[in-house]
Amino acid sequence: MPARRMFVLFLASGLLALLSQNAATAADLKIFSSRAIATVLEKIGPDFEKSTGNKLNVIVGLSSEFVGRINANEAFDVIAVPPAVLDRLIANGKAAASSKMLLMRSANAVLVRAGATKPDVSTVEAFKRTLLNARSIAYLPVPGVPQLIEKLGLKEALAAKTTIPTSDIVAELVAKGEVELAITAITQAYTVPGVALAGPLPPEIQFYVPFGGAVSAGSQAPDAARALLNFLKSPAAIPMIKEQGMEPI
Repeated sequence: MPARRMFVLFLASGLLALLSQNAATAADLKIFSSRAIATVLEKIGPDFEKSTGNKLNVIVGLSSEFVGRINANEAFDVIAVPPAVLDRLIANGKAAASSKMLLMRSANAVLVRAGATKPDVSTVEAFKRTLLNARSIAYLPVPGVPQLIEKLGLKEALAAKTTIPTSDIVAELVAKGEVELAITAITQAYTVPGVALAGPLPPEIQFYVPFGGAVSAGSQAPDAARALLNFLKSPAAIPMIKEQGMEPI
């Protein structure tokens, strides 16, 4: 056999072996994710899939929902939620302590329906007036907003017109016109069609929601799962994190 042909066959066999190895080691990763991280993965996740051969199955929801499913022994590979939730899962042996990473954080803001008049939320007093004058408001049952409203002395005044859904749909309620305004993570102003940013919370009462990730203690693909978290910490992810109104940690 001519030497050139032998060399071509050698290269072809090596490429086939490499492709077979990648196919054999590629993983299907099941990810429980808060919306803030899921919207970033929606944009850059395909790059991770293309470069690694791994496939991402991202399930979006609230932390409380995921904790219930995990405590019922549902399998997963990665969970991306606020760090306090990760700590409880690690303490209960559900997530690997060594895999925990802080990823990004989001300020909070007031959202209105796209095209609606934007209320003044630039100062604490203006923010309070806006809430009192609104026909209806919504926020999630997670730490932060309920405590803020109580601190401002508005809990009773707002109770009758407040919607607190058990799933992450407050921005969608605003987009549909079912609720006049929402107090939620600022990233939703950049990722949910049909809503607009009225403004961030005033600096005196602004608070940030951090998000992190960890690998399931029972993951069958822990290396691939860790690679995904490292990818979310990489320079490739930072522009999209910032584009969605958040800050990398």
